Amino acid sequence: MIPAADAWGPFAPDLDTAEHTARCRCLRAVVHLTTGPRGETATRLLHAAERDPDALSEAARALNALDACDKRHVWASYAKLAAPERTTR
Repeated sequence: MIPAADAWGPFAPDLDTAEHTARCRCLRAVVHLTTGPRGETATRLLHAAERDPDALSEAARALNALDACDKRHVWASYAKLAAPERTTR
C-alpha cells in the first residue's frame, strides 16, 4: 500500500492505465537524468511498475531511499513537468 504522503505522480490512486504508464515513464526519465546510477533501483522499479502496479510500493520505497539532495532534484523536476500549463493572455 502507498502511504498518503506518497500519493503523487504515478502513485496517485485511481489513475487509468494510460495515465499511470505515462507518469511512470516521466518519473523514470527524471530519476535517470537527475541521479544517474544512484537511482538505478528506482528507475528499474518504475519501469516494472509500468506493467505491474504491485511494483509501485517498492518503487516508492526506492525513491524515498534516495539521498535528500537527489530527492529534491527529482521532486522539483517532476513537479515542473507535471504542473498544468498556464495560458498567457
